[in-house]
Amino acid sequence: MSWFKRQENEIEPNTAEKSVRTEGLWQKCEGCGQYVFKAEFEANLQVCPKCGHHLRLDARSRIASLLEPGYQLVDFELVSTDPLEFVDIKPYRDRLEKARRETGLNDAVMNAVGNLGPHAVVLSVMEFAFIGGSMGCVVGETIARAIDRSLAARQPLIIVAASGGARMMEGVASLMQLAKVSAGLAQLDDAGVPYISVLTNPTTGGVTASFGMLGDLNIAEPGALIGFAGPRVIEQTIRQKLPEGFQRSEFLLEHGMLDAIVPRREMKNYLIRALDFMWPATVRA
Repeated sequence: MSWFKRQENEIEPNTAEKSVRTEGLWQKCEGCGQYVFKAEFEANLQVCPKCGHHLRLDARSRIASLLEPGYQLVDFELVSTDPLEFVDIKPYRDRLEKARRETGLNDAVMNAVGNLGPHAVVLSVMEFAFIGGSMGCVVGETIARAIDRSLAARQPLIIVAASGGARMMEGVASLMQLAKVSAGLAQLDDAGVPYISVLTNPTTGGVTASFGMLGDLNIAEPGALIGFAGPRVIEQTIRQKLPEGFQRSEFLLEHGMLDAIVPRREMKNYLIRALDFMWPATVRA
C-alpha cells in the first residue's frame, strides 16, 4: 500500500518553469556519451570539450571559422530543379523544398572568397544537412565556379567536403559532375595554383571518387568516415568482417591515403602554414 498518492492533475510548484529554463541547454556527445552545455559545443566549434569528438559543423559556421571578417559569399543564386520528376517515398521537389526551408540554402554547398590569414583564397564548403550533402548539378556547377574563380584570380582553392556522394534523384546528370569538377581541377593543377581538400565526417561516394581525394594536400578531421562505398555495404558484398576503424581518417592516414589529420580548432592555422609553404609571395607574384 502506498503511503502517499499524488493526484494526476497535481503539479509541483515551478516544475513547468524549470523545464522551460533548462530545455535545450544540454547536448549529448556522440563520442563519450557525456552531457555538455550547448554553449560549450558552439564555443568549441562543435567539438566535445571532454573527449574531442567532432560533431558536424554547418557550412556557414565553417566559413566563419576559417576566413577573416569581411569575406564575401558568392555563387549562391543557383537552384536545383527536378528534370527527372523523381519520386521514391516522396517527390524530389518536396525534398528540395524541405531542405531549403531547414537550411536556408539553395543547395548543399556554399562558396566564399576572402582571406585566410595573409592569403587570399577561394573557399567552397559543403552542407551535409542539405539532402546529405549529395552532389547534384547545382553542387557540381557551384564547385566548378569556385575552381574558375581560383584559376582566374590565381588564388588557392580550398574545398571542405561533407557528403554522401552523387545525388541519385538527378541520375546520370549528377554523375557527370564528377568528371566536370575533376577536369576543372586538372586545369588548376596545370596552372600551378594550389588546391587543398579538407575531408570531414562523412565524405563518401562520388565526392570521394572525384575532388575529395584530388588535392595537392588531402587532410581530414579526426574520426571522419571517408570512402567510396560504406563499410556495411562492403561487408555485405565481400562477406568478411572489416578491420577495426576501417575507412576512418586514422585508418586512411596509416595506409597512405591522407597527408594529415588536423583537429578542427587547429585547422585554420594549419591551412595558413600549408599555404605559406605552397604559395609564398614569390610564387604569387
